Amino acid sequence: MGKPVNSRPKEQPPAGRAVEQSVMGPVDKAMEVLSALVETGAPHRLADLARRTGLTKPTVHRLLRGLAGSGFVEPAEGGSYRAGPRLLGLAAAALDSGPALRRIRPVLAELRTRTGLLAHYAVRDGDAAVCLEVSEPAREYALELRPGSRAPLLLSAPGLAVLAALPPAEAEEAFSAAEAAGHPLPVSAADLRDEITAAAERGYAVDDQYEQEDHRALASAVRDAEGRVVGAVALTGLVFTLDRAGVELYGPMVRAAARAVSAGLVSDGRPGLTVAREAVRDLGAGL
Repeated sequence: MGKPVNSRPKEQPPAGRAVEQSVMGPVDKAMEVLSALVETGAPHRLADLARRTGLTKPTVHRLLRGLAGSGFVEPAEGGSYRAGPRLLGLAAAALDSGPALRRIRPVLAELRTRTGLLAHYAVRDGDAAVCLEVSEPAREYALELRPGSRAPLLLSAPGLAVLAALPPAEAEEAFSAAEAAGHPLPVSAADLRDEITAAAERGYAVDDQYEQEDHRALASAVRDAEGRVVGAVALTGLVFTLDRAGVELYGPMVRAAARAVSAGLVSDGRPGLTVAREAVRDLGAGL
C-alpha cells in the first residue's frame, strides 16, 4: 500500500462561515456534512466535521444520526463516521452514468500508462474543483487524491484550466468569486491571473505547488458538444517526478488527451470535425 505524502494541513472554514451556516436550511446543512464526510482522511470525528462545516457539534451530531438511519452515514471506530452504503451506491451510479466519464476513463488510463503519473478528471463546483475520476499508477508513494476530493479553484490545475477556457467575462466573475472565498493563496492574485492567461495560450495550466507542497500538476479543459467547458483532464506528481522538463514534455500530452475527450463528446457536424482534427494533430505531436 502506498505511503501518503505529507501535505499542507486543511484550512478552517473562511471567516464568517459560521454566520453563513446559521441561515442555511436543514437540507443544506445535511449536504455540508455529507460533503465534509467524503473528504480525504475518512473516517472523520465529530469535532473535525463541525470544524469543516462551520456547524455546531450538536447540530452535526443530530444530522449524522438522521443520515445514519437512512444509510447515508455509518459509524466507524473511535466514535468517528464514514460514508454509508446508500451514499456510496448513489455516487457509484452517478459516476457510471455520465457519457463524459465513459469517454474519460480510457484516456486517463492511457495518460497514466504513458507518463507513469496520476491522471485524473475534475469539474468546477462554485469556488472548488471536484475530482470525479482517478487513474493511479503503482508507486511507492501514493498521492492523496480520490473521487470526491475538493481543491480551491484558484489553487488547482483543473480549476486554472477551466478558468483559462471560459469566456473572459465569465472567467473574471468566477475568479473574483473564488478569490472572495478566502482560501490563502501561496502566490499573488496577479501571478494566478498571469498563469491563467498563459494557460489559455498554451492549452494547459500548471499548478506549481499551489495546492500542496512538493506536488506539481498539469490540466487542460474539456468541452462538450456545444463547446461548453465541462471539466479538465489533469496529471499530478511529486516535484521530482514532474520537474520542469516533465512539464514541457507532458503538457502537450494532457492537452491532447483533453481534446480527444472533447472530440468524443461531439456527436456530429463541423464543430466535431474541427475538434477531432485538432485532437489528432495534437495526439501525433504530444504522444
